[in-house]
Amino acid sequence: MRKDLIIDCDPGHDDATAIFMALAHSDQYNLRAVTTVCGNNTLEKITKNAHYILSVVKSEVEVAKGPETPLINEPIISAEFHGDSGMDGPTLEVETTSKDSDKSAVELMADILRDAKEKVTILALGPLTNVALLIKAYPQYLHKIERISLMGGGVCHGNITPYAEFNIYVDPEAAQIVFSSGLPIVMCGLDVTEQVEILKEDYEYLRKHSDAGRVFAELMDFYIKGSPAFGATGCVMHDPCAMAYLIDESLFEGKQARVHVDLVGETRGRTVADYESHEANTFVILKAKSNEVANVILKSIESL
Repeated sequence: MRKDLIIDCDPGHDDATAIFMALAHSDQYNLRAVTTVCGNNTLEKITKNAHYILSVVKSEVEVAKGPETPLINEPIISAEFHGDSGMDGPTLEVETTSKDSDKSAVELMADILRDAKEKVTILALGPLTNVALLIKAYPQYLHKIERISLMGGGVCHGNITPYAEFNIYVDPEAAQIVFSSGLPIVMCGLDVTEQVEILKEDYEYLRKHSDAGRVFAELMDFYIKGSPAFGATGCVMHDPCAMAYLIDESLFEGKQARVHVDLVGETRGRTVADYESHEANTFVILKAKSNEVANVILKSIESL
């Protein structure tokens, strides 16, 4: 049975890839909405990027904006790795087919949950501002959430500081609200996402395959330029791992843990996992069948 899916994101090269993957697996997931959150660039730019990715494959999915800032922090722009647009690379011009919602991100998410006949999955690929606001504003609908698969955090290390991963660091207060919510959470942090890379020779065949293939290749052409800064040779597939888990859980291994977020001091934004706790709140993904996950990503793009 197809499951309803909401993608909350800040596109973003790897966010864009995860959106393509969700659309490619429409037999498993009915993408109900894409909500945008202030993350790697301004809300205006990332919302434009979300419309673009959906429109490449002529999707009419509704897009709704979240707030323009995190709960407390000032926005953090990551132009070094995602470019001035937040998603530099593609040259293909497309006519917009996706719908611009007249509701806020949180309102649209709440409406979908309220009306859902079956539980809804949330794929959270950016800072957790929107999800935290949903939890606080609409507790009466939280029982309609089957699980939250998120890309964020890192038990062993960070990428914006030695301790903190970008998505969590941007809005650690929101992340702590989500982790302490009691909702079923799957965390795909740096511990696993850095295991999955796609090299240029892996995706080159997609360039002339379709519009989606061309856009994906051009996204990766830009994205791969930042790889050496993280000791990688290919494109590290952060956000796609969280979607790949929803497609095929057997490709990953993890442990139950109690995860909390440091909110003060030099470790602000760090996700701390206690695997011995009897109050586990998160399934922390630690290993991936790297080649098989990469193949799921490539085959998803190929199918569009």
